[in-house]
Amino acid sequence: MTDPFNFDDEASRALEALYLSSMSSIRRQKVRTLLDLHPGDTVLDVGTGPGYLADEMAAQVGPAGRVDAIDRSPQMLALAQRRCAGRPQVVLHEADVLKMPFPDAAFDAAASVQVYEFVAEMPAALRELRRVLRPGGRAVIVDTDWASLVWEAKDRVRAERIFSAWDEHLADPYLPRRLAPLLKECGFDVLAVEPYTVASLSPEPVPAGLAKMIADFAPGRRGVTAEDTAAWLADLAALHACGNYFFSLTAFLFLARRTAED
Repeated sequence: MTDPFNFDDEASRALEALYLSSMSSIRRQKVRTLLDLHPGDTVLDVGTGPGYLADEMAAQVGPAGRVDAIDRSPQMLALAQRRCAGRPQVVLHEADVLKMPFPDAAFDAAASVQVYEFVAEMPAALRELRRVLRPGGRAVIVDTDWASLVWEAKDRVRAERIFSAWDEHLADPYLPRRLAPLLKECGFDVLAVEPYTVASLSPEPVPAGLAKMIADFAPGRRGVTAEDTAAWLADLAALHACGNYFFSLTAFLFLARRTAED
């Protein structure tokens, strides 16, 4: 995993498995609850990935509504196309968050889950999101503060070096800390923020998938070697075998509303 927007078949399947987990399903439910979608709504899925959220939102807005879903990854869009094949109200687009192919004020609502932490030009991205939302339109943005990662390891110093290397896959691994002021600066009212913590005493299903992604990405960065990541994975396996496994990570859900003023 050298480019977070390009996935081979194995990486695509691994990411899809993470979205299948109950932990991801609960997070999507929280997103949909905050968005409060109604039949006939038009909604934008920013960074749809395998399309689970787009499919679920399509069921909420019904055949009279519409879900436009964008992603930069053709591999992810192919997965989303298969998942949403029975939803004619879902339209997929290969597009970037900085230049979306929609007219002004096109959507009643928008959702973005684990996308903006990859984006360096956040003010431009949020202004573009505001542009495509109608006045009063609502958005739910979910991103993780990776400093919240707690993952027990026998060699904690080595683990922290690996986590530091993993931070390089993001433009801002601590985005939630500055997201509220950014939203306000870009023409949104921030209505609510909610934490969502994933915690597990077992590697399955989320920690194991994430561990593989980290182990594939970290070597060659900040002095981390392939031997380091192999030893870290063995460390995690040993902790699981003796019943001492622990994993926790917190994402934050922001509910925002586009201000009426231009």
